[in-house]
Amino acid sequence: MGISARFAVLVTLVACVAGCAMEERVILLPEANGGPTSLDVHQGSHEVLLDRPYAATDLTVADPWPYQATAAEVQATFGDALAAQPVRAAHFTLYFNEASDDLTEESRAELERMLADVAKRPVRDIVIVGHTDAVGSDQYNDALARKRAERVKAMLVERGIAQTDIAAIGRGKRDLLVPTPDGTAEPRNRRVEIVVR
Repeated sequence: MGISARFAVLVTLVACVAGCAMEERVILLPEANGGPTSLDVHQGSHEVLLDRPYAATDLTVADPWPYQATAAEVQATFGDALAAQPVRAAHFTLYFNEASDDLTEESRAELERMLADVAKRPVRDIVIVGHTDAVGSDQYNDALARKRAERVKAMLVERGIAQTDIAAIGRGKRDLLVPTPDGTAEPRNRRVEIVVR
């Protein structure tokens, strides 16, 4: 049996034992952002396309058969497991003025949006990675990238987030978002990338 996703999906796969028959159930859950999703489920030479939220199939020793599950069924059967899942990671990017650790005006608003996300999480794990553009030496850019990451960390600590929940590192001019020749000033490369889990 194989399961191949065509788009990013959240799938619940559960094995049940009923007598001596092994059964697996696959239910396609809605995307968090409401976007379209689908999943091809293969068992032997048989295929079932799940192409809408709560489309489901039971895989048995016989052919897979599709059906439409409901949100209530998923909650009743898998509610405890779904509630135990960690909140999905969120990604944020903040941009800086040239040769400084001062955020751009647009990024100040993004910082507030990130802080609102962090406030909703009971357990926090935040990784901040500082970057620079390609102007200047490796040593200069490594220091500036680290300074940017540490500046954002300090802003989070000022808002009550524990230092132990935050890791801050600098990548200098490695991993340019917009590839440029050395010595090129590119505003989109002057950034910190933040992952909040």
